[in-house]
Amino acid sequence: MTARPRTVLIAPDSFKGSLSSVQVARALADGWSRARPSDTILLCPLADGGEGTLESVAGAGGWEWQEAIVADPLHRQIRARWLRSADGQRAVIEMAECSGLSRVAPVDRDAVHATSAGLGELLRVVAASGAREVIMGIGGSATSDGGFGMLCALGMDYSPRPERASPPSGIPEVLDSVTLEALAPELGHLRLSVACDVTNPLLGPDGAAAIYGPQKGATPEQVADLDGRLAHLGDLLDPALDWPVSQRDQPGAGAAGGVGFALMAIQRAFDRFALRPGVDLVMHATDFEPRLAQADLVITGEGRIDAQTAFGKTALGVALRAQAAGVPCIAVGGGVEPEGVEALAAVGAIAVPVIEGPRSVEAAMAAGVDPLERAGERLGRLISIEG
Repeated sequence: MTARPRTVLIAPDSFKGSLSSVQVARALADGWSRARPSDTILLCPLADGGEGTLESVAGAGGWEWQEAIVADPLHRQIRARWLRSADGQRAVIEMAECSGLSRVAPVDRDAVHATSAGLGELLRVVAASGAREVIMGIGGSATSDGGFGMLCALGMDYSPRPERASPPSGIPEVLDSVTLEALAPELGHLRLSVACDVTNPLLGPDGAAAIYGPQKGATPEQVADLDGRLAHLGDLLDPALDWPVSQRDQPGAGAAGGVGFALMAIQRAFDRFALRPGVDLVMHATDFEPRLAQADLVITGEGRIDAQTAFGKTALGVALRAQAAGVPCIAVGGGVEPEGVEALAAVGAIAVPVIEGPRSVEAAMAAGVDPLERAGERLGRLISIEG
């Protein structure tokens, strides 16, 4: 009996540290096509707003690569990529591309002095291009400067300034005042959506410095220093912006070393502003919903399907939308644990492991795309049993 042709939407996240979402999607598609060559496959690689977001969005088609010369976290001039839609009205930028940990060798990481200036410079380039709707991913940052460098690049002034005209590194040790009257006017034309899955406040034991500072190179003593500098920056920004309630305690204020706080603080400078889950914004940019409407089956996946899956990871986001559309969903995981299986089962999805036998995490990550291709082929043959 010949299986009836189906339309299959393949929409995975990356397998962190191993394969990009584009590689995962193509591997699953190649395997599936070996089992079911008559099926129509729609590729929609996804991301959560961190490193790899640009590749995921570009992989869906309809976007053009652009470049800008901006500062990296150590003030070195680099070429940072961004995406512009074919009509020029939409753009996607990624903090990891200009101010990310991947830009700094582990031995050079400096949480106290790393700057987010490149992000501000990139946003100004995008605004000058004529784009009106901007998605900004802020995952994977190397900075803990509370967005100070970004704000300076966008036009914020401060005192005292050093005698020599040098850009600030981190939050200055001595900072008396900030002035926001000269923020770039072109920001007023932008509808900015920030991809943010972090709910940490700016300060304290759950804040930007305490939780994320160590992975950016901060010692325990520097974590305490950074938290104090971030608090002082908040003390200066709050009265300058006349917010009735400080933005420092808002969920997401601690994202990207406090860039979330800085963006929330100046949100009135934009035509429209919102912090949204990263996967939601990437789905919008990749036209996930129109593709889902064509699908008979959805395959998603990520490196691990575990207890964290229940807290808004990509696989759950895809499964929820598939359930709402009445489309069956399979989630493929490099590692699958009972808590993740239960979380997906609760929204009608099935979790399937890629692993084919006992092996270490290192060996699984080094195996490349072959296990995913074989997993895609097995799933295709399993579906063929149904007809």
